[in-house]
Amino acid sequence: MTDRTQLYIDGTWSDGASQIENRNPSDTSDLIGMYAQADASQLDEALAAARRAQPQWWAAGIQKRHDVLMAIGTELMARAEEIGRLLSREEGKPLAEGKGEVYRAGQFFTYFAGEVLRQHGDLAESVRPGIEIDVRREPVGVVAIISPWNFPVATPAWKIAPALAFGNAVVWKPANVTPASAVALTEIIARQDIPKGLFNLVAGPGRDVGQRLVESDQVDAITFTGSVPVGRGIAATAIQNMTKVQMEMGSKNPLIVMDDADLDLAVTLAAGSAFGGTGQKCTAASRLIVHASVHDAFVEKLVLAAKALKVGHALEDGTQIGPVVSEGQLSQNLEYVGIGKSEGAELLCGGDRLDMPTNGYYMAPTVFANTRNDMQINREEMFAPITAVQRADSYEEALSLANDTQFGLTAGIMTRSLARASHFRANMRAGCVMVNLPTAGTDYHVPFGGRGASSFGPREQGTYAAEFYTTVKTAYVAAGEPQ
Repeated sequence: MTDRTQLYIDGTWSDGASQIENRNPSDTSDLIGMYAQADASQLDEALAAARRAQPQWWAAGIQKRHDVLMAIGTELMARAEEIGRLLSREEGKPLAEGKGEVYRAGQFFTYFAGEVLRQHGDLAESVRPGIEIDVRREPVGVVAIISPWNFPVATPAWKIAPALAFGNAVVWKPANVTPASAVALTEIIARQDIPKGLFNLVAGPGRDVGQRLVESDQVDAITFTGSVPVGRGIAATAIQNMTKVQMEMGSKNPLIVMDDADLDLAVTLAAGSAFGGTGQKCTAASRLIVHASVHDAFVEKLVLAAKALKVGHALEDGTQIGPVVSEGQLSQNLEYVGIGKSEGAELLCGGDRLDMPTNGYYMAPTVFANTRNDMQINREEMFAPITAVQRADSYEEALSLANDTQFGLTAGIMTRSLARASHFRANMRAGCVMVNLPTAGTDYHVPFGGRGASSFGPREQGTYAAEFYTTVKTAYVAAGEPQ
């Protein structure tokens, strides 16, 4: 991997106005590098460059766009181990997950390379004689991408790939916690035969660079993944310029375990959903709603499973759970443990910072039992390796508890009953529902998104991505008289 730590603006790598430290959360003595931060003038330069480049990219045609996206995706997949190691080093997820994320990011690009060539449009007859109508999609223009740290390559990929596929220019502000992954992805994109200024990496603090980006009248669309408060602020700001907005925000995903479930499978999937990625997934199952008749047996098995998980350095063989991403995130997690105990929840395991051979942000997987749906730990997204178990006396009560939330991203049920599974699919108010599967884990060729406070605007991924990254034009043409 290169040691480059710069911004990429208007086709050129450049130093920032300042720098930030990037340290390994598995071992804080490991300084990954000092990474550039942009100022307002550099952001303005990137926006102007993107606006100049976008028409050139659209005019380059579908074969060019296909070839560029295919090349990006192919390189990401080929270098999944190398870049995945860097990703795990700076974000803290186990190495297997880091490699898998980079490979999946490559699949987003190759999928949308195919979408470039799958042209869709409509021809229609007018109600007026002698007029032809065609309906087609065109680029929305300059797209601002604001991405999170928990999937520092995959989430940007599923935004950048469709943006470029549909002919747009990009200004990307990644999360400051994971700058190395952003640079690695940018290097691959920057080597392609694309117009100067089409793609720009502008890192910087959200309160300065991010805020100026969403306020800019040079941005045509904003796609954001992050917290609900920040998302609401972006939406309120964007409406001033009538900027198109797509947002993926918080979640509080339930997994229902019914009395007829395969209990061992339910425990395995619940533990994976709750603690995979150190619980730092928007699709994590932080609410486990368990039928009373199997509640005690389930909880006993879940605690054993949680205690058996190996917490360790992200790059070490056998690690199942790495550190949380930062000192600040760890402090917040431990605050939620205190809140849960103060609310009367029973802490069955975990809840503490772990001493390890290296100085990192390690936390034991945490299980609360005897919780209620009105507790703060069941209402707010924690983004932590913490899950809370609730008891339900019936399927109807379980479904009611699952739906009693402001969020609606993913939800799951463990049951052998086809009738219950079908009813759950129809009546669970979530964007993605899972039957006998983890709440985490989605495919790249189908839509992803939620309801309520979880999402706003058109869906991401698959063919549905066109709704956000394009604008529809209806053309009326007088056919004229035959000669």
